[in-house]
Amino acid sequence: MKNLEKDKLKTLLSIIKENPSLDIAHFTDQDNPLVELLNDYCTEKGYGYQLNLVDNSIEELMSQKYKSSFTKVQSFHLKRKSYLLQAKQYDFVFITANIEEEIESDFLKRLHQVILNAGNLIIFIKKEDYILRYRWIELLEEHNYVATNTIDNLCNDYDILITKKMHGWGK
Repeated sequence: MKNLEKDKLKTLLSIIKENPSLDIAHFTDQDNPLVELLNDYCTEKGYGYQLNLVDNSIEELMSQKYKSSFTKVQSFHLKRKSYLLQAKQYDFVFITANIEEEIESDFLKRLHQVILNAGNLIIFIKKEDYILRYRWIELLEEHNYVATNTIDNLCNDYDILITKKMHGWGK
């Protein structure tokens, strides 16, 4: 994820409509330009930013880097039973972590409870990995995410899936 272009990511943040109390979560396995951009954006706007590190080896580094900001940094194990922490739900959830194929379905199921109704999920996947893209799209549909779209020309190395959580759709 180090090859994310910061200027192009700023364009992506234009999907976030100004609201007095937004909360944003981010699941990542490394420091990357999106982390810094979201930290700065949320600090400027007064939004909550929860940085979930799925690789706990970078927790100390990231905690030190963002200790003077409002960003909450925590180590996060994807195989935990529930993702709902402190009864908080998020308006936007960004995924730049590599999610292992065998837990993708459980991940989306658990993630569903921490996203507000009509909240957005933004997933970064390797550019032109069509098998991965369509697997995610099918999983999203299966787990009641709707209006899934792909942005494939914003970043040089990544395609971006954007989808909405809808309550009461499906089963």
